[in-house]
Amino acid sequence: MTPGACLQAAIELLIEIETRRSPADDVVGGYFRRHRFAGVKDRGAISAHIFAVLRNRAALDWWVTRLGGAPGRPRSLLLAALVLVEEWKPNAIAAACDGDRFRPDPLEREERQFIEILEGKSLTDPAMPEPVRLNFPEWLLPHLKAVFGNDFEREMAGLNTTAPLDLRVNALKSDRISAKIALEREGVAAEETRYSPLGLRVFERVPLATFDVFREGCIEVQDEGSQLAALLLETRPGMRVVDFCAGAGGKTLALAAGMDNKGMIVACDISAKRLERAAQRLRRAGISIVQRRVLSTERDKWVKQHAGGFDRVFVDAPCTGTGTWRRNPDAKWRLTPQDLAELTELQARILDSAARLVKPGGRLLYATCSVLREEDEDQVEQFIESHPDFFLVPVVQPWRAVTGRKLPCSGDMLRLTPAKHGTDGFFAALLERRKPEPKAEA
Repeated sequence: MTPGACLQAAIELLIEIETRRSPADDVVGGYFRRHRFAGVKDRGAISAHIFAVLRNRAALDWWVTRLGGAPGRPRSLLLAALVLVEEWKPNAIAAACDGDRFRPDPLEREERQFIEILEGKSLTDPAMPEPVRLNFPEWLLPHLKAVFGNDFEREMAGLNTTAPLDLRVNALKSDRISAKIALEREGVAAEETRYSPLGLRVFERVPLATFDVFREGCIEVQDEGSQLAALLLETRPGMRVVDFCAGAGGKTLALAAGMDNKGMIVACDISAKRLERAAQRLRRAGISIVQRRVLSTERDKWVKQHAGGFDRVFVDAPCTGTGTWRRNPDAKWRLTPQDLAELTELQARILDSAARLVKPGGRLLYATCSVLREEDEDQVEQFIESHPDFFLVPVVQPWRAVTGRKLPCSGDMLRLTPAKHGTDGFFAALLERRKPEPKAEA
């Protein structure tokens, strides 16, 4: 594909992302499946154009509006991103936009003037309000400052960077050294993750699905924070475990590996489609101890029927996803205050229901990929207040056991961020159900 064809594809995909309000990864992935002639470099160029706009939309819109344009137009935003983010020269942009087949229409006079004015300018400007300069929705400002305090600017910059590719080694089939060597044979350099003893990190785009080490189930894509959450639950062979919001099964796979594929895991979700995707991954990983259970709601009758029957329960709750903005920058522009209010209510209901499954002496791990206190610490504190039969287990205890390292955050709960820890924004808290007091002898 020519540079102009890549630009035109990016413009069309940005329009589709905006009009369909679908996740950018899904839209872009669908395009590449329909256009298999696009090579690795073409896919990289198209993705770079799209994510340059999505990550920096507020700042780009500010420049477009300041120079007399209409905000929100994908073509205008992309032209601004080419100059301010990707550092294209105006002549190169004009050459790529020549109106030929599969290429953007020629630049209008105002567009040419626009990119020439932008040349040499910085993406950020002192006149920009904080949410614009740091590229996030204005309504989230007090929520994010309450979490990050003096580290606010550094953490927001971290959430706007490009995320690496984290892989978890499937201990049932391989080990970290062997998996790293297998990737090197494919020409891919991988580093060991800082905290997870099972993690590898790749800093380039790779066709992972074509690698034998992936097809044989030796590695899975999973952010280091998620790997650590599964390890903190300390599943062991023979346990009965529930992954209450299993989705496509990433954490189910990790829990099963921790059990050496011995015992029982019930993977629950309200989406049969997501659980079906989990089935494919389980087969590839060589895992046979997982039962899939579609729930009608978080208070499905199945939960009541199996109350108190499990050693471990994992609750990876639906959330705003604010911790995944490195990977899903488009999601932040769709998020609303109503979404936050509805999600916190849903999280409380899920936590309350899932807790019924925990047997006395058993443990529940509550996790989100959010950085907001309302979904994290506040949720756990409210749960403990209303459930006196549960208490908080300081994560430092299992952390040392599974990582051999000092806990990298303060307090009894785990909070990881891109700027401090190199992971997605991630939260986890470990809760244990009290055993009944022994009855006094008569």
